[in-house]
Formats: sequence, structure tokens, C-alpha cells
Amino acid sequence: MSGSKVPTIDDLIKLDQEDPLNWTRDEFEIPNIQACGGERDGEAIYFCGNSLGLLSKKARKHMIEELDVWSTSSVTGHFSHPHHRPWKHVDQPLTPHLAKLVGAKESEVAHSSTLTSNMHNLFTSFYRPTNKRWKIVIEKGSFPSDWYAVHSHPKLHEAVLSPQQIDEAIIGLEPREGEDTLRTEDILAVLEENKDTIAIVWLPLVQYYTGQLFDIASISPKVHSIGGLLGLDMAHGIGNVECRLNEWDVDFAVWCTYKYLNSGPAGIGGFYVKDGLDDGGRRLAGWWGNDSATRFQMLPQFNPTPGAKGYQHSCTPVLSSIPLLATLELIDTVGFDKMLKKQKSLTGTLETLLKSSKYYGRSSEEEVGFKILTPEYPYRGTQLSVSLLPENKGVMPRVFSRLVKNGLIGDERYPNVIRLSPVVLYNKFEEVGRAVMILEDALRAEEEGEVKERGEKDLDMASKD
Repeated sequence: MSGSKVPTIDDLIKLDQEDPLNWTRDEFEIPNIQACGGERDGEAIYFCGNSLGLLSKKARKHMIEELDVWSTSSVTGHFSHPHHRPWKHVDQPLTPHLAKLVGAKESEVAHSSTLTSNMHNLFTSFYRPTNKRWKIVIEKGSFPSDWYAVHSHPKLHEAVLSPQQIDEAIIGLEPREGEDTLRTEDILAVLEENKDTIAIVWLPLVQYYTGQLFDIASISPKVHSIGGLLGLDMAHGIGNVECRLNEWDVDFAVWCTYKYLNSGPAGIGGFYVKDGLDDGGRRLAGWWGNDSATRFQMLPQFNPTPGAKGYQHSCTPVLSSIPLLATLELIDTVGFDKMLKKQKSLTGTLETLLKSSKYYGRSSEEEVGFKILTPEYPYRGTQLSVSLLPENKGVMPRVFSRLVKNGLIGDERYPNVIRLSPVVLYNKFEEVGRAVMILEDALRAEEEGEVKERGEKDLDMASKD
């Protein structure tokens, strides 16, 4: 609804009634305001699915079933399972869903480990620096885990790289002065400038802090034209935005599943390896990467499973895979195209309401207000990152605390950003309207506090005069 008239609460309630996906909310357990730290009872407005997705009712049912199998059957549950989910093959029903969701072949997808561990695993195989081509491109504002992980790999190649090369191995992308997000043309310019030395370009599909969706379709051809590999962190992309890894010609990618795919706290990760990508014999082998047909023969020779699954190490964790399966089955029932259509409308409505606020766009150092860091559609998913102003007065923590007390659960990112993410599967248009009202109330309280504080200072100065 961005760019259209500002909807009323009655308009939003009508949108919910007409929404063909309004039934999916009942598939989830909605958090309670008091349990989240609020001051009253009732369902919270949960706009934090970009950090941790909600528990689905089907996932709860499946989890209890798995606990019962563990209780009654124990180790035999690996092979004989009353619900036809033998633990030995628990990843098998997940793979087709995941492949479809990321736009890849089933052979290119593995369900394993955690995002950063998978990132280290794939970098070990595919970052093979030479004296002429050794640099890694990454955004300076990347999630810390990516930043730390990328910096650790050049140091592992001291036999090939000089100390100076190791020091100069990382090329950090940053927005233009006065801007909050990266321009595609600036990324392409950096690639051209360093075209003879770049080994890997590592980008997020969706940037965690700003919510920017990168134009991978435009970036990928340039990466490959200069002889580099393209890797993606899809933590904030999978289940949120359209992913076309094959079409974009991405070389490798990693993701987590506890955000938009609702696998539970610290739930299992996954990764993608393009078919035919050469690892130069640098694979980190593990038992679960061995061919499943001979895995239990315990042979001394490692015979990797063809494709991405050959890079797995240990057996698949059941208790974080089962909640994921519940969400993947729900997405398949709903249709991801329909989810994307609702996402555009739901997040667009939030944008429209935020931009209609009197607090939007204030730039004075004396006025309480906010700006939106996240680009407009189509360069975003569900998340809008709201930057509280003035930046130098610690406004954000106080405003965020008021939001929680009044039942709006977002996500705080220091120093001054609150991330709000209305998720298609369980959030409503009416909640979007009430969320903006709660934010405005919190800003009004902050503004009144500022006015009172200035008045007290004026009185204090007058008394001294």
C-alpha cells in the first residue's frame, strides 16, 4: 500500500478479512505480552520473525511425537519410525522443499550444522588463494559472524600469502557518505577496480541491519566475468524473499532456519553448492558426507555423496529438523508466490503508515523522530529498519522499552535502530496499524520527556541568573 492513501484501522481489519492467507495465523502460537516483558495481558504484536520465528502448532505436535518415539523406541527410531520419519533419513523430506525454496536442484542442497560452521566448511573448500588472486569482498557492515569468519581464512594460507597480502586480503564495501545502503553500481565499480585480485565475493541476500535486498542478478555476471566466485549468506533471505540460486549462477551459499522458517532457537542450518563446482581436493570430510549407500559399512575409504550432501559432517539433528519440516510443508500448501504477494502489501502498509507519522523524517537535533533505513520495494523483504533520532541522545533503548511494555515485540540494534518485521504467515494488517500507534505513543512520551528536561534546564539557568 506504499504510495496510496493512509489506511484506518477499519481499513486494515477489512484487509485481514479479505486476505486469502488469513488462516495461516491459526497455525502458530502467538506470544503473550506479559511473558515478553510487557505490562498487560493478551497476544503480543510479534514483529521479530526476522530474528526468531514463532512455534507452529504442527511443530509442537511433531516434537511431542519425536519425544514419544525416543521414549518408547530409542535407538530403533533411526530405522523404524511410527510416523514414517526415520531419524537416519530425517533430512530426506526436507531437501525437496529447501531446494524449491532457494531455486536449486536437490543435489545442490544440504541440511546440516549451523550457518557459520557451514560458511567455514565451504570457504575451506572454495577459497584457494594464489599470489595473484586472493582477495575477498565483503560489506563492512556485515553480520559480525561473517566478518570474523572471512577474516580468519587468509591467515590459514601463510604458505601462499605474504603478511602484507594477508593484511590486504579483505575488501570492505561501504555506502557512500551520508547514505545507509550500498548501491549496486558501487559494488560493480569495486569489482572492476580489483578485478585481477578477487577470489571470492561474499554478500548477504538480505542485509541484517538495514533490510536491503541485494541485486544478485546484476552482481553475479560481473563476479564471474572477472574470474571470482560468488557466495551468499541467506540467513535473512530464505523464506523471506524470492531466491533463484541456479538462475543467478551463485557458486555457494549458507543459511539458518530459525528466522522465517521457524525451526526454533539456534535451529539447524543449511547450504548450497553449485553442481560441478571444483573444490580442488580441499573437502573437509565427515561420516555423514559419505555415500549413504555404504555409510554404515564403516569403510576406511571416504566416498562422498555426489553434490552438496557430500560436504556434510555429522548426522542430522532431529529435534531442530522436525519444526522446520512443519513450516516447509505449510509454505508448500500456501504457495510461496502468494506469500510474496501478501508480503509486498503487508510491509508496504507498514511503510505507508510510518511515513504518514509526524515523527517521520525529522532531522533536527532537538526533535524526536525517525527515518527508515530499508530501501523501498522491490529491494527489501518483510523487514523495515527504523532509525531513531536524534542519534546522539540514546533515544532508541528508551523507545524500545516502551514498545515492549505495550506489547510490540521488535528487535533492537545499537546504537539507534529498531527492526520491525511483519511476517506473512502469522501477522495481520490490523497489527501493523496498532504497531505504528504504539511506536507513536512511545515517541510522544520521549518527546514530552525532552521538552520537560529542556524546561527544567531553562528554569535552572534562570535561577542562576
